[in-house]
Amino acid sequence: MSRAELGLGGAALGNLYDAVTESDADATVAAAWTRGIRLFDTAPLYGHGLSEQRLGRSLAKLPRDEITISTKVGRVLVPEDTAPDETPGDDTIFADVPPVRPEFDFSAAGVEASLTASMERLQTDRFDIVHVHDPDDHLDRIVAETYPALARWRDEGVVGAIGLGTNLPSTAAFVLDHLDSEEVELDWLLLAGRYTLLDRSGAEVLDRCARRGVRVLAAGVFNSGLLADPT
Repeated sequence: MSRAELGLGGAALGNLYDAVTESDADATVAAAWTRGIRLFDTAPLYGHGLSEQRLGRSLAKLPRDEITISTKVGRVLVPEDTAPDETPGDDTIFADVPPVRPEFDFSAAGVEASLTASMERLQTDRFDIVHVHDPDDHLDRIVAETYPALARWRDEGVVGAIGLGTNLPSTAAFVLDHLDSEEVELDWLLLAGRYTLLDRSGAEVLDRCARRGVRVLAAGVFNSGLLADPT
């Protein structure tokens, strides 16, 4: 497989399950670059902004035109007030997160807030791919607001390609059903954990993507580590 067909997912850079040191995060991105990987995917959710910050710091050292930066919208990070006996992120799967919490927001204003903040964290003025992230309970709103907003950002040159990031084939099917509408345009589907050696439940929607010319990112290919370390 060509390295151009591989990407580095940024969830672990956001301390998914366990903390990662700054030096290890930098070394991971550097190793990916050295081995020919040019696609780097992240999201505001990952480490509550930490993944984007770390990735932005590392990618700033590399030639921008040679890398593909992929991030997501659908959550905005808001300041978190914690009680004296609490620590930020008590209810998250990410370790040692900043004192902010992600809140779903698929409005046009939420898209603007998310992309503006992501630009700062990622140290970039444009995104090659932006996915609508986990909209499973907000499907009508993404058709009415999120995808039209991303299309406007694309027309302004800030967003390159428009995608969907989901764990659910049903969500992917819903968006594919709306491709003939004027509201929804879809260049990429990022489907996590549903086309692996363990789980092939995404096969049908991937076939639909092939027929409609929607490119696919098969993410979570180790099923959150289960296939890499069954213990």
